[in-house]
Amino acid sequence: MASGFFAVLDDIAMLMDDVASMSKIATKKTAGILGDDLAVNAEKATGFIASRELPVLWAIIKGSFLNKLIILPIAFLLSAFLPIAITIILILGGVYLAYEGAEKVIEFALGHNKKPATSPNASGSAMEAAALEKTKIKQAILTDFILSIEIVIIALSTVVEEPISTQILVVSTVAVLATIGVYGIVALIVRMDDYGRKLIKWKKGNDGLSDKIGRFLVRALPWVIKILSVVGTLALLLVSGGIFNHNIEFLHNLLPVLPAFVKDFLVGLLVGSVAVLLMWVFKKVFK
Repeated sequence: MASGFFAVLDDIAMLMDDVASMSKIATKKTAGILGDDLAVNAEKATGFIASRELPVLWAIIKGSFLNKLIILPIAFLLSAFLPIAITIILILGGVYLAYEGAEKVIEFALGHNKKPATSPNASGSAMEAAALEKTKIKQAILTDFILSIEIVIIALSTVVEEPISTQILVVSTVAVLATIGVYGIVALIVRMDDYGRKLIKWKKGNDGLSDKIGRFLVRALPWVIKILSVVGTLALLLVSGGIFNHNIEFLHNLLPVLPAFVKDFLVGLLVGSVAVLLMWVFKKVFK
C-alpha cells in the first residue's frame, strides 16, 4: 500500500518536472509575443490621471484573465479533436501580427504619424472622461484577446504531441505567468513618473540623490514607452516570420544560408507588407 502511494508521488513529481521544463520552452517561444504585449499594454495604460492608472490597469487585467478563460478550453478542444486547426490558427494569427508590425514600419518610413488619441485626462466633462476611459479599456482588452490567442496557440504547439493533461498544465501555466508577468511590469512602468515625483518631493532641495533619481524616472518614462514600441514592432515581425518559417515547408526550405532571425524578420515584413497592401485595396474598394 505504502509502495503504491510513493509510486503515485513519484509519478506526480515526474509529471511536474516535465511540466516545468516544457513551460520553460513554451515561455521562450512566446517571449516575442510577450514583449509586444508588454509594449502595447504599457502604451494603453498610460495617459490617465494618476488616481485612475491602477484602476484602469486592474480592469484590463481582469479582462485579460477572462480572455484566457475563454481561449484555453477552446484551444484544448481543438488540440484534442481537430489538431490541424491549431496550425491554421497559428498561421492566421501570424498574418495578423505581421500586418501590425509591417504597418508600423511603413508608417514610420513614410512619416505618417497617427493622430494622437484624446486621453481621459483631457479637458471635458467627467462623463466624457469616463467614456474615453471605457473605450481605451475595451481597446486594450480586445488587443489582449488577439495576443492571448497567439500566446496560447504558440505554447500549445510546443506540447501538441503530449498527453492532454500535460497540455493543460503547461499552457495554463504559461497563460497565467504571461498575464502576471506582463501586467506586473506594466504597473511598474505606468507609475514610474509618480515614483519619480515622490522622490523629488521626499527631501527639500534639488541636488540630492533622491531628486536626481526622481527626475531621471520622470524623464525616462516617455523614452521607455518609445523603446518598448520599437521592441514590440520588431517582436511582431520576428515572431510572425518564425511562425511562417516553421509551419510552411516552402518557406522553411527557402534561403537556408540566412541566419534564422534575419530570415524571420524578412519573411514577417514581406507577409505583413502584402497584408497591408491588401487591406489598403480592400478599404479603397469598399469605402
